[in-house]
Formats: sequence, structure tokens, C-alpha cells
Amino acid sequence: MRKNVIKLLARQLWQDAFRSKVMLIASALMLFLLLFSAYSGYENYHDQNFTRDEIQHEVQESWENNPDKHPHRMSHYGSFALRLKHVLSVFDLGMENFVGNAVFLEAHKQNTVNFSEASMSTGLLRFGEVSLAMLLKVIVPLLIFYLGFATIAQERENGTLKLLIGQGITRKEIVFGKWIGLWSLSLIFLISIFLVLLLFVLLESHNSMLTDSFLRYLVLLISYFLFFGILSAITILVSAFSATAKGALVKLLGIWLLFVIIVPKSLQAMGFYLYPTPSKIEMETAVEHDLIELGDSHNPDDPHFKALKDSVLLANKVTDVNDLPFNYGGFVMSKGEELSAEVYLEHQEGLYEVYHKQNNLERYSAFINPYSAIKNLSMAFSGTDFQSFLHFKDEAETYRFKLAQDMNQLQMDFIPNKGKEGPNTISSDYWKEFPPFQYHFLSIREVLKNELTSLIALLLWSILSVFGLLKLSTNLKAI
Repeated sequence: MRKNVIKLLARQLWQDAFRSKVMLIASALMLFLLLFSAYSGYENYHDQNFTRDEIQHEVQESWENNPDKHPHRMSHYGSFALRLKHVLSVFDLGMENFVGNAVFLEAHKQNTVNFSEASMSTGLLRFGEVSLAMLLKVIVPLLIFYLGFATIAQERENGTLKLLIGQGITRKEIVFGKWIGLWSLSLIFLISIFLVLLLFVLLESHNSMLTDSFLRYLVLLISYFLFFGILSAITILVSAFSATAKGALVKLLGIWLLFVIIVPKSLQAMGFYLYPTPSKIEMETAVEHDLIELGDSHNPDDPHFKALKDSVLLANKVTDVNDLPFNYGGFVMSKGEELSAEVYLEHQEGLYEVYHKQNNLERYSAFINPYSAIKNLSMAFSGTDFQSFLHFKDEAETYRFKLAQDMNQLQMDFIPNKGKEGPNTISSDYWKEFPPFQYHFLSIREVLKNELTSLIALLLWSILSVFGLLKLSTNLKAI
């Protein structure tokens, strides 16, 4: 293939595109949507993170300002964990508006994450919000299909394709020249949006986060670069195999509907049908049932904890809990916390497994729908996918469990048993020693591991696209 011929054909496609009023109107509309989505996304990110950070600070102050009291009362006083937004959530909102952002942490109980935007908004939110990623995932593919539907079909209709081949230009040069021209045309929108996003990354990423944010940014950029190459190849292939330009446009619009709307929505409904999830009431009832079977750590006559008491007395060679070298009440609460946490974890893992099965239907559909691949990668590397939410939930639970167990340990160490004299409270200085909750985002290695299927699917689509174009270049009909 001659590079100068390919460049000439690509340049011709650019000239034809910019002669059209559609390209000018589309560019103006994209500029408006880019500015609007960038401004609204940044405002939402900045305001939400500022508010959540302030509340987290107030929660810690409230915890530290508690007076001297019994440690077990402090474990029930509890704390809050708030989920901060990743800077790349400016780019892709993902599930951000549909999952909670705050959870109350207390002893013996795992509470749900509450206060999602969807729960406090009208049903219109379900139609989605304009974001930078939405422009690249939904609007730009439509533009690629519109700008490229006539690339080969119309030239065949006009007889220009036969003329080009007659002048010595090979079919391979024609196919790849059109493809590179259309692909490079789509990169105008990609580069514009990612330049704006780069500004946000540099402005908002702290020193410890800059490397992670920049690596995520690069993966997103490369992913969308490949995605637009795939869409451009599909456009050229459909145009080449269509008898007329009008027929090519209809087919491409059908493909867009299948990729973006029909397949994803159908798979979501199918996932829920095949793997139904229990309701909140059913889940809580099942957990409560298992907790009752384990025993009540607050009930001294409970059979399980009575047996535990006997074993502790035997191990310490005493006949009464008052003679133990530690507070027995704190010890019982500690064991009860371990047992209840295991029950919650067992049910939670079962629920997560159902969610994974539901999500895997769409994740594996990436091998037949490149939109699914880019959608999953876009959310994951923006920190707005379901795995990121589960990661926050797990970190909050780890903090809650440590808080409860540290309070139990303080009770064991400093509160005397009932039969002994001594203070029933400890100094408030201990509250100040307990660190505040700090959320750490998933590492890029973990994100890559979670989205390995989507990455492989996108790479396979890229290889298949090039193979398809090579195959077309040998079978392209001039008439």
C-alpha cells in the first residue's frame, strides 16, 4: 500500500465532511454539549466531594468530643463513612447517582449505604445525565455512522469507485484510506474531550493520586481510541456491502440501536430474570434468623454463650467471671461481634455472587457488542462502576469491625467486672486516638483485573476489524 495514496483518500474524506453543513452543525452542538457536561460534571464533583469531606470531618469531631463514658456505649454511638468521588467521575458518571454514598457504622450491625442521588430525585434521572463519556459512547458513534455511511456505497453508485480502481489505486488503498480518514475525523471529538479531562486530572488530583489518575486516564484514552477505530471499520464494511448509500445508513442506524439500547437493556432484564435478587426485607430476615440461631451475646442465659463462659472459666482456672484478669462483658461482646460479622459476610457474599452473575451477562456480551466493552471500561477506570461501590462498602465494614473490636478491647482492659470496684468509664482521650475513616480507591491493578474480559474483548474487536478490512479489500466490488 502506498502511504501517499492513503493520505490523499483520507484527506478527501475530511474535505467532503467539512463541506457538509451537517459537520458544522454537529461540531457546534458537540462543543456546546462538551462545555455543558464538563461544567456540570466538575461542579457536581467539586460540590459533592467538598460536602462529603466536611461531613466526614464533622463526624470525626463529634466522635472525639464525646465525654468520658463506657466503651460499649461508644461502639453503639458509632460513626459514619462517606464515599468520595474519583476525579475521573467528572468524565463518566456510571452508577454514581444510583448507589449510596454514606453508611452508619455501629456495633453488631451492618447497615446499608444510603443517600443516593436517585433516591432523592425524580424518575427523570433514569434517562441519564449528559456527561463527557455519554458524548463519546452515544453521540459520537452516531456521528461516525452518519459521516461514513456513504464512503464506499455512494462512490459505487456514482461510478467513482470504478474510476479510482481504473486509475491504478488498489482496493486495499481505497478501503484503508477511507477507514483512516473516518477514524481520524472521529479523533477530533476524542482529543477535544480528553484535553478538557486532562485539565481536571491535573487540577484535582493530589500528589498521592496523580499517578493513579493519570494511568487511568491513559487507559481510557487508548480504549476510546480503539473503540472509534472499531466503529469506523464497521461503518466502512457496512457501506461496502450495501447496494445503496441509503441502505447503508439504515443498517448503521439499526446497529447503533442494537449496540447502545436494545442489547444492553435486554441483557439487564434477562440478568434479573435468570438471577433474581432477594428484597431488602428478605435479606434482613435471613440474616436475623441466622443471628438468632447463633445466640444473643447480650443474654447471659443464652446456651451458646453460657458454654463459652464455662470454657473461659476453665481455661483461666477460676470459678467466677469476677476473678478473670479481664472484663468478661467486653470479651463476650468481642466474640459476638466476630460471629455476627461472619453471618453478615456470608449473606453478603451470596448477594454479591448473584450481582456478579447478572453483570457477567452484559460483560461477556462485549464479545458481540463493543459498546458493552467500552461502557464497562469507562465506568471502571472512572471509579464509578459497581465494583468500586462494593470496594467502598468493604472498606467501611473493615473500619466498622475495627471500631467495635477496639471498643471491646478497651472494655476488657480498663473496665472491671461487676463484682469488682473501679470506674465504669474511661477517658475521652481514647476516642481521639481512633483514626477517622479514609476511603482509598481501587488500585489500577485491581481495576485491570476486574475488567480483563472487557479489555480482551476490545482488543479482539480491534483485530477482527483490521482482518475484516483486509478481507474486504480483496472482495470489494466496483459495480
